[in-house]
Amino acid sequence: MIEFHTDQVSMPAIDDAGVTSWIERVAAGYGKRVGEVHYIFCSDERILEVNREFLHHDYYTDHIGFDYSVDDILSGDLFLSLDTIRSNAEQLGEDYNSELHRVIIHGILHLIGFKDKTPEERREMEAAEDAALAILC
Repeated sequence: MIEFHTDQVSMPAIDDAGVTSWIERVAAGYGKRVGEVHYIFCSDERILEVNREFLHHDYYTDHIGFDYSVDDILSGDLFLSLDTIRSNAEQLGEDYNSELHRVIIHGILHLIGFKDKTPEERREMEAAEDAALAILC
């Protein structure tokens, strides 16, 4: 079950059912099923609070994920800062909705097991994001 929540922001204009179906298709492509995944769309200030409290980092980010997956069942809480997603889209010259969907699937790819700390891991993550975005209806 995928749920979408907000914290200090308005719900972005996404097609919940379409995004849910897309996430499930992406997960299935990696042999995974979706358990309980909670997206929490939030502000920069809220994600900074989460980053400080749980990860002891003092900076803004576009997403923070907490992975509760077991075996092939993906579960987690995924915080997405709509403020940072918007500013990243502007800086990259990307459409806001495209960048939002990229970050939405980025969180799922982390739950699947993708990492993005090294340049090679980032290339693999970006390729997986691009492949996922290509099947977004």
